[in-house]
Amino acid sequence: MIINDLLNQQNMTKYRLAKQAEIPHTTLNDICNGKTRIEKCSAETIYKIAKVLHVPMEVLLQGAVGDSLPSERERSYEYGLPGYLQHDLDAYKAALKNGSGLLDCLWGELYGSINAAAISDGVITPEHADYLRQKYLWR
Repeated sequence: MIINDLLNQQNMTKYRLAKQAEIPHTTLNDICNGKTRIEKCSAETIYKIAKVLHVPMEVLLQGAVGDSLPSERERSYEYGLPGYLQHDLDAYKAALKNGSGLLDCLWGELYGSINAAAISDGVITPEHADYLRQKYLWR
């Protein structure tokens, strides 16, 4: 199971993950042992686990492991963004494609939205924010 692999990679115990994610240890044990399928868990539980493990929720749901983890992570970083960030990202992509004269303004909007999503709202991980900055802003 992906969670067990991630725990091993990060030298973390199930108990520590459960405590940091603020979910019952028995719930995590059931997920890791296959008694409870992760697809059946609440989005809140999956989010809490993903946040502590520093991976997008999609990685836990798709079961990506090993070498495919970075590519799955990167693919998922472009989807499921908060509305304001998705809007600014789409506007910036369109401006790049069309050679808009407003590119500097849109750059600032996207930069602010990434920071708001990562720092103020906490809806994306710092790693996720860095990926978006590297791909779109620091070209």
